[in-house]
Amino acid sequence: MAASELIQDDEDVRIHMDANVTTGDPPPCSVANGNPTRHARSSSLPPPDDDVDGRAAGDKLSSLLKQNQLVRTLSSGLRRRCDYVKISVTEEHADRLPKEWWKTGVAFLYATFNLVFTTVIITVVHERVPDKSVSPPLPDKFFDYVDRVPWAFTVTEVNGLILCGLWLVQWIFLRHRAIIGRRCFFLIGTLYMYRCVTMYITTLPVPGKHMVCAPKLYNDSTGKIWRILRLISGGGLSLTGSHLMCGDFLYSGHTVMLTLSYLFIKEYSPSWMWWYRWICWLLSASGVLCILIGHEHYSIDVVIGYFITTRTFWWYHTMANTHALRQAPNNFLSRTWWNPVFNFLERNVQTTVPVVFSSPVAFPSCGQRYRIVEGGRDE
Repeated sequence: MAASELIQDDEDVRIHMDANVTTGDPPPCSVANGNPTRHARSSSLPPPDDDVDGRAAGDKLSSLLKQNQLVRTLSSGLRRRCDYVKISVTEEHADRLPKEWWKTGVAFLYATFNLVFTTVIITVVHERVPDKSVSPPLPDKFFDYVDRVPWAFTVTEVNGLILCGLWLVQWIFLRHRAIIGRRCFFLIGTLYMYRCVTMYITTLPVPGKHMVCAPKLYNDSTGKIWRILRLISGGGLSLTGSHLMCGDFLYSGHTVMLTLSYLFIKEYSPSWMWWYRWICWLLSASGVLCILIGHEHYSIDVVIGYFITTRTFWWYHTMANTHALRQAPNNFLSRTWWNPVFNFLERNVQTTVPVVFSSPVAFPSCGQRYRIVEGGRDE
């Protein structure tokens, strides 16, 4: 009998015993002389039916008692060991963190468009930069106390290249690189779109007499297109000799990349890699400082670049990691213009993205697989 059936029948066990009770004197027994003799019984006669029924009822009672005791023992044993019977099923996060690479592709196109559009705006703004002889550099408190170091801006660009390279390698080995990638592309595109706006509406004079700006082309559209292509091919870096135009001061694009790359490295690296985080922080902080030491940007350019980069990053990740805020009626972060874009990118991401590394390429298993088959022989 199965244990579950025994437990179920535990309460249904009933002991039934039928007993025939007779009152009065038993009928007289006849003897050889014909006179009845009361209460006489020959030893050779079989026992009466009442004794047989009583013995059978006793055996049945004993069997039912043993069965009832067995049921109670099994029931109490199962209750004591109920924790070992429970099976805890871990919730699968695969469906809660969909890759959706097509959304990552859309974010990449958005970032690429804004980066290219930035080069167009730089080319346009360059034509409006006032001449150094007409408009001298604006007074800057940092420049008053720190003299210019010519090689400092080279340190800035080298540090920026190192940080971007480290982040690229780290991103490739992240398991959820699709989700993290579209976050990175969206933030890059948004920050450079803001930069296009600030550069275009306010054109600052050069921050130092040392700066050499390319000659203005005025109505030469073909020359402007070649400048745009040259700026794109060189990554907008002075190291490659592609950036000879002026006017892209407010705010600093180098500060954006140095700060944003560090923020992503820190956010998506495990806590035990504290030494790696500190190295990246030193590269970022020294690179930003060298922008000012090289007098390549005004202090306000660096401050606004740092402020807008960190706030946009923190606002986005606050929304991404706190799911209760997405539908909260009093969430003021949902009033940003990019909230519909955020909902498009993060709609199916239902949990915080864990920091898990995995190989970007699935290598086939070369080892031989064995299958264990349990069999028994007939006895």
